[in-house]
Amino acid sequence: MNKVLLTAAVTGAGDTTKKSKHVPVTPKEIAEAAIASAKAGATVAHVHARDPETGGISHHIDHYREIVDRIRESETDVIINITSGGGGDFIPSLDTPAAGGNGTDMQTPAERHEPVGELLPEMCTLDCGSTNFGNMIYLSPTDWLREQAKLVQASGVKPELECFDTGHLRFAKQLIDEGLIDGDPMFQFCLGIPWGAEADVETMTYMKNRLPENAHWSAFGIGRMQLPIAAQAAMLGGNVRVGLEDNLYLSKGVFARNDQLVEKAITMLHGNGMEVMTPQEARESYGLRNPNGGMKS
Repeated sequence: MNKVLLTAAVTGAGDTTKKSKHVPVTPKEIAEAAIASAKAGATVAHVHARDPETGGISHHIDHYREIVDRIRESETDVIINITSGGGGDFIPSLDTPAAGGNGTDMQTPAERHEPVGELLPEMCTLDCGSTNFGNMIYLSPTDWLREQAKLVQASGVKPELECFDTGHLRFAKQLIDEGLIDGDPMFQFCLGIPWGAEADVETMTYMKNRLPENAHWSAFGIGRMQLPIAAQAAMLGGNVRVGLEDNLYLSKGVFARNDQLVEKAITMLHGNGMEVMTPQEARESYGLRNPNGGMKS
């Protein structure tokens, strides 16, 4: 059977906590969601930290440390993938357009990297460009990304190159050409987010066909496109991602838990003659660091 890496993106940083009671907020809840997803069969837990008081995004290293420590201290094996997106939210003000308006949240590359550099997960995301994200601009200038890529490279953590549009794919390949990405690169196609790349097979195939020959890739769609994109990605030879960061529903009108979305994805994969990689299989296949000793498997 074909083996597929399955990521559970358990919380994200969006304004979803008021929409579903299942979105984890505290470090304990986020860790428990990651552990439950792993027990359901996920290979990777992708984590953001949230402010336990407000439910909004948190950059506090102690929140990340508690999440990672709780996962590592559990008896359930799962690859940890920490976001390095950090503060990149820029909301222009009409009164002072050169300055960020209410809701702007910006961090330097070094600040974005801090949880990754301190906690040394097996993987981290690296958002490969700026994009219109709804009515907000997510800012990742190219020189900032080069600096982040160097920091990730020095840490020995495997970057997952997140591409929200086709130009991001072009710049990710530029990072590879400049020697800033070690080993076989791993890409993530982030599809359907307003206003990035469309969540459809044509777009996914276009991006897949422009990858370097030694690249591995995954794709996700948001909302109702989560499972259809997962199914199409798997059939095209890619890996898959599900979870409450991208979609809140198990079916129409029915709110999901992360582990239920993992189970639904696994059922779909089994129906197509595919199995999910174990965390150890993925560490060996993709040259990831060993969380127990820091060396690659």
